[in-house]
Amino acid sequence: MLEIDIPGFGKVRLEYLVSDFTGTLSVDGGLFHGVRERLNTIAEFLKVCILTADTFGKARVELEGVKCVMHILEGENHDVQKEEYVKKLGAESVVALGNGNNDRKMLKTARIGIAVCLSEGCAADAVKSADIITNSVLDALDLLLNHKRLKATLRF
Repeated sequence: MLEIDIPGFGKVRLEYLVSDFTGTLSVDGGLFHGVRERLNTIAEFLKVCILTADTFGKARVELEGVKCVMHILEGENHDVQKEEYVKKLGAESVVALGNGNNDRKMLKTARIGIAVCLSEGCAADAVKSADIITNSVLDALDLLLNHKRLKATLRF
């Protein structure tokens, strides 16, 4: 668990990191260098959940050795599926990472939504729905590992 009191933003009590995979944690289906180690460190204090349509079909292999729960989304309306997943966990206890249009509802619903812009870009609606925008997944994960950065970014 991660507890932090952010002036003007309020008290935050996080239990879950919910993240998209494709374009957020990975580029062209390959896990971004340095993500595995950071996710495993974060898994010591947050439950890590990865939601993905697995566009490149590599998520299971790429996430081997990562302490996480992975859900491959089926069918349509992935934006709604991701939002519902966050709600079931308890949105107030979730920090979410994403980059696509199908992440926008999850980012908006989570207590803290972080839009990650890597090589695949970041959908405008994902950016509008997020509390924070980073240009590196490592920067996004480091906000959780050094929560004073998170506090500095979100304080009023």
